Amino acid sequence: MLPASIPSPDPVWSQFSLGPLTIHTYALCLLAGIAAAAYITDRRLRARGAEPGLALDIAMWAVPIGIVGARIYHVLTHLGDFTGPGVDPWAWVRIWEGGNALFGSLLGGAVGVWIGCRQTGLRFGSFADALAPGLLAAQAIGRLGNYVNQELFGLPTTLPWGLEIREDAPMFPDWADPGTLFHPLFLYEMIWNLIGIALLLAIERRVVRRNAALLADGGTPGPGLRWGRMFGLYLIWYGLGRSWLEAIRIDPTSDAPLGVPANIWTSGAAIVLGIVIVVVQGRRHPEPEPSVYQPGREPVDEESEATDGEPGDAESADDESADAKPTDADSTDANPADAKDREPAGTTAEAETGTVAENAASTGSADSK
Repeated sequence: MLPASIPSPDPVWSQFSLGPLTIHTYALCLLAGIAAAAYITDRRLRARGAEPGLALDIAMWAVPIGIVGARIYHVLTHLGDFTGPGVDPWAWVRIWEGGNALFGSLLGGAVGVWIGCRQTGLRFGSFADALAPGLLAAQAIGRLGNYVNQELFGLPTTLPWGLEIREDAPMFPDWADPGTLFHPLFLYEMIWNLIGIALLLAIERRVVRRNAALLADGGTPGPGLRWGRMFGLYLIWYGLGRSWLEAIRIDPTSDAPLGVPANIWTSGAAIVLGIVIVVVQGRRHPEPEPSVYQPGREPVDEESEATDGEPGDAESADDESADAKPTDADSTDANPADAKDREPAGTTAEAETGTVAENAASTGSADSK
């Protein structure tokens, strides 16, 4: 049974003090989402042949640049809050006061991923494919911070799961009556993202099985959801979700070119870009992806292990040869005496012929080993 409404959280949960530091719950939700995305991405990369820990190495670039991109996007789409008389210019950089745009974090994070991939030798598309499900998980976790901050809600509703918003919350609309319930967009997006994870993984599993069946039948497998195509599906799915969520969102300070909110324009662009990636990359790369690494950037450890293994094999072969030679020598020394004791005495020519034959047989046996 659904609750009568989703209650507003106690303001005390939005932040707490730890000595001289003020810890914001929203920031903790973001960090938890980043950790989940890094863990999922690293597991998927390792399953595809990458070294452990590369996802964290790339995150060191993607996260800070993504945060900068998120802030820039928010400021540019809410210029009314950051321009005009009496506005503190430093408000542009006070990110802890709220104001981060996920689409901006995707744009900035993409730049960071590109830099990180250049540093680690991974293919940009390969990392993006591994990241897609983890990114949806991170976004789902991060939306809990929106609930704590009393933001990201939609139009008024009488549905049983309506969201309560405190009247003193900064985003509470002036025209709404006290006690008004709103669509919990943060919850809708969380559910949408979790469904997206299950859907993308199910499609990926189906494609992998189909390619395996083609290979078993002697056919040629296709590219699957590689070469960036998995990330293309992510863009399509997330763009579709955000487009309808933004259509019912209350965000009065957002700029709306042609009367359409900026995030809807960006959602449409994400959908188009995702379709282009899936189609174009499928035509450019009809073959399976050979490696998650750029050509010539494969791990050095694999080559060094192969190089280190060769001398060991040679030494092992020498040891076996050395062990075999004394045995052959002992056998050769023993044979003439045994033959002399067993065989009847004959002519000198017969004895010389027998000795030559024995030596030849002994030499041939040593060569064959």
